[in-house]
Amino acid sequence: MTERLTARQVIALVAEDFTELRPGDGPPAPGDRPDGPLNWEGYGDARALAAARTGERESVVCGTGSVEGTSAVLIAFEFGYLGGSLGVRTGDRLEAAYRHAREHRLPVVPLVATGGSRMQEGMHALTQLQRVARESALTRAAGLPQIAVLRDPTTGGGWATLGAGADVTLALPGAQVGFAGSRVRPPDADPAAYTAEAQLASGAIDALVRPGLLRRELGRWLRLLTTPSQEAAPPPRALGGTTAPDSGRDAVRRARSPERPRAARYLDAYFTHRVTVTGDRCGGANPEGVLCGFGEHEGRTVAYAAQTGTATRPAGYRTAARLIRLADRLGIPVLTLVDTPGAANDAEAERQGVGAAIADLFTVLASVRTPVTTLLIGEGGSGGALALAAPGNTWATPDSYFSVIAPELAAAILKRGPDEADATADQLRLRPQDLVEAGVIRGVVGS
Repeated sequence: MTERLTARQVIALVAEDFTELRPGDGPPAPGDRPDGPLNWEGYGDARALAAARTGERESVVCGTGSVEGTSAVLIAFEFGYLGGSLGVRTGDRLEAAYRHAREHRLPVVPLVATGGSRMQEGMHALTQLQRVARESALTRAAGLPQIAVLRDPTTGGGWATLGAGADVTLALPGAQVGFAGSRVRPPDADPAAYTAEAQLASGAIDALVRPGLLRRELGRWLRLLTTPSQEAAPPPRALGGTTAPDSGRDAVRRARSPERPRAARYLDAYFTHRVTVTGDRCGGANPEGVLCGFGEHEGRTVAYAAQTGTATRPAGYRTAARLIRLADRLGIPVLTLVDTPGAANDAEAERQGVGAAIADLFTVLASVRTPVTTLLIGEGGSGGALALAAPGNTWATPDSYFSVIAPELAAAILKRGPDEADATADQLRLRPQDLVEAGVIRGVVGS
């Protein structure tokens, strides 16, 4: 379990110049009862005790503050007030906070610590999740980012709306995170599955951030996601060889060389700093196959999705699609780096829906309005590589190739011997200069 901070403490940890919004604190609405809408005996006393203990009148504190120079709407849960549970009055505050964000064009930062919906208000409390989801959807449609920070614990409807529903989700190490709270899980449930670390591994959150680094990291995220630019990102310069390959065989050899620069080197050279998006939000992550995130290039934000030279798994394609959709909604240009022998083709990849994942990424790149730039930096193996390539704006390095299929596999399909793979590579016209001549790519970048 991580350190449990109060709402005021976590606000002070991440922001300065905080100005509180106090919606829903007026006189009782018609039909309000001391013991709530269900007339739950003792509920009024419980609320009074929670207020006396915490100094708060509800389970959330909402307001505006500056995080490392970026203004945002902050929504901080007070777990000491009835377990940070959501009731009707909580919904009033959340709705007002989101409306304020849209009216003033501010990003929203939920700092979540909640046990779920308030039982003493029954379905009145549970339907606040629909209310929150609508406000979140309206804010998303307005092109404003939402960055959630998961504290201990984050369970129930708060996790399933404000947490998992955010564009980017950060978490404090050791926090309990899961839809099922500790008192309602099966008796044989593995508690390790309900942690921030487990949610990171399964692709449900993007990063773990220690409390002492939270302001800096949150400020970096906010700066990057609130500086849109509709100008296309320029392709990176080549970091490897600069001479064109003599033959198809030479192109394949150079692209497969272990000494060739890979995605991480290109990203480090291109960006002054960057942050990482992890996971497809469907139970999978493929960071060893696709690196995704946002970075600063020459003073502006560029999103990136970069294959690392390995076979790309379904979660990798879905994560890239998630990233590009977010960049499109926020008006941020995208850079993709293509480098894969192809999509993963094992049985597990098929069970995880590799075909559907690739299809979705093709659709995303065919439909986004934000400009996308692609650089082929190594192997371009068939549709598994083409799925990440920008139509009409793809470039290549001299030590790369793009092919409908690997030469060895093409030879096998054509019933040729292994010794004919090199000749087949020449027939496939897969060299960078061949691709330019065929009009498949725009050009070959220099160093």
